[in-house]
Amino acid sequence: MAIRLINVVGARPNLMKIAPLMGAYGLDDSFEPVLVHTGQHYDANMSALFFEQLGIPRPDVNLGVGSGSHAEQTAAIMQAFDRILDADRADAVVVVGDVNGTLACSLVAAKRKIPVVHIEAGLRSFDRDMPEEINRILTDSISDLLFCTEQSAVDNLVKEGARLERIHLVGNLMIDALMSHRQHAEASSILEDLDLIAGGFTVVTLHRPSNVDRREVLSRILDALEEIGRDGPIVLPAHPRTVQRLQEFGFHKRIADSPNFLLVEPLGYLEFLKLMANAAVVLTDSGGIQEETTVLGVPCLTLRDNTERPVTVSMGTNQIVGTDPEKILRAYRSVRSSPREPSSPPYWDGKAASRIIPILRTAFS
Repeated sequence: MAIRLINVVGARPNLMKIAPLMGAYGLDDSFEPVLVHTGQHYDANMSALFFEQLGIPRPDVNLGVGSGSHAEQTAAIMQAFDRILDADRADAVVVVGDVNGTLACSLVAAKRKIPVVHIEAGLRSFDRDMPEEINRILTDSISDLLFCTEQSAVDNLVKEGARLERIHLVGNLMIDALMSHRQHAEASSILEDLDLIAGGFTVVTLHRPSNVDRREVLSRILDALEEIGRDGPIVLPAHPRTVQRLQEFGFHKRIADSPNFLLVEPLGYLEFLKLMANAAVVLTDSGGIQEETTVLGVPCLTLRDNTERPVTVSMGTNQIVGTDPEKILRAYRSVRSSPREPSSPPYWDGKAASRIIPILRTAFS
């Protein structure tokens, strides 16, 4: 009998991580994968585009939970996922990343004594003000297999008491996705569509509540971006949360009055990959973008006071700059004048999925 694995995704970053794994299942008849989408990112157009561009099969189940408070969303996912496990046999539940659905589905599976596999385990920012940090810690504590992207994650899990036989350093599925789609992304016309010159623009992403929900913090970030905009175009693919806050705080006029500020709709995976690969600098509060820019060799300034991905700082192009305009501008000028030469972290070679598959086969055969 094939190994029946229920794979859970809940937000767009999860899709980049699950895509290589779904592809690898298809090359091995040992597995019968089921894909469950919790529906946390419920923009149908964007979700459909990501599935199409990444070559992911349509979800077998979409829980459609939508938005809500952390408690509401987690509870809704748990109730809906519990009904799925009532109706469907599972040898294990595979979760990725650190969103609410990751924790919710892990809890449901663990209480049913179904093994939990956590991909991207062990990452720690050591900042419990981040909801994602709580999700990471709790998910890891109840997971049976822990797949890690970097050595710091292994070290964190060992310090927390996880047994070594549960921990596997396999590399980074997000980098698998990047490497397999990079050539395809080069065909995108996004630079021409936005009238951009390769190496002549800055990309910004902002979505974390700590940055966009506080007026004074968002204002400080905009102060730095307005100065950076003197050097050339700044492209901000706007997260819905960010757009809402810009309007609430009256900051849309600041952007409209800055001739080099391009506020654009959220982009597909291929379009954003092409944009990021050709940027002079990327400023972000996203974890995954810290990883992608490391492999692309593009300078990255992280608009946070910490990172759960320290290898992107020690080996990659990433710098942690917080939200102080002077610190942001100082780091920006430094990387523009003398960018760092990155080195690729161990196992970030596009083969993480091929390392995961035999471990799953051995564990659940």
